[in-house]
Amino acid sequence: MKEIWSDKVHEECGVFGVYRRGDELDVVSTTYYALYALQHRGQESCGMAVNDDGVFYKRRELGLVNEVFTKDVLESMPRGNMCIGHCRYATTGTPVRANAQPFVIRHVKGPMALAHNGNLTNAAELREEFELMGGIFHSTSDTEVIAYTITRERLTAPSIEKAVENAMPKLKGAYSLVVMSPRKLIAARDPYGFRPLCLGKIGDSDVVASESCAIHAAGGEFVRDIEPGEIVCIDENGVHSVRTHCGKPTSLCVFEFVYIARPDSVVDGASVHRARRRAGA
Repeated sequence: MKEIWSDKVHEECGVFGVYRRGDELDVVSTTYYALYALQHRGQESCGMAVNDDGVFYKRRELGLVNEVFTKDVLESMPRGNMCIGHCRYATTGTPVRANAQPFVIRHVKGPMALAHNGNLTNAAELREEFELMGGIFHSTSDTEVIAYTITRERLTAPSIEKAVENAMPKLKGAYSLVVMSPRKLIAARDPYGFRPLCLGKIGDSDVVASESCAIHAAGGEFVRDIEPGEIVCIDENGVHSVRTHCGKPTSLCVFEFVYIARPDSVVDGASVHRARRRAGA
């Protein structure tokens, strides 16, 4: 266990998700451009998971976005109607492919893909709980712990968004999530809002991203920030929110404005560039 938790904290990752409406948008290329714009948030590894009519295809490797997703790789991937992507923060230790995201979980309720930005403070306790119940982990990432937690709730919950809602009180710390089920795209932000997450549009299609710069790079328009504690569910019926966990005091990490976020992004209604100029003044 000591070796598992000696890995450094990886809070500054980037996540993206797209739900296509109509036939014009290429979700794979869209995710590629978004991840490229989020490359500053993580340079160790990157990956995508594509939903092709309920069949999930994933590719995740060590390396930069343009190294992992070459032209040949992008052309070989199924197009699908949904896609999520992730770029992971670099470490000073040995890079491990098993920690690359998104994670794809297959269970009795169907497949689920998950990408996560943040760090849980109770990950070790949750991991031990699952291991004592027979859970087998393939990585040292908090994301796999979150996946197990949501999956356990999904066994009794009527929907994936309800499973996420029920899992959130059990997750302590920072988490901005993008979750993909066979028919839905879910975005969730921890009740304190430690890490950013926002909602956008590309034509009629809906996207979520760690930063607004990714939405603009993919050719879309920023709509709004996702509130701390909010769960956004995107499906064939549109976009709706669950705000059960909203309303707590918020604690956005100040390093988003002074170091992590790209200057042309807007985080929680504030321009990162202007915030840095004011901080410097």
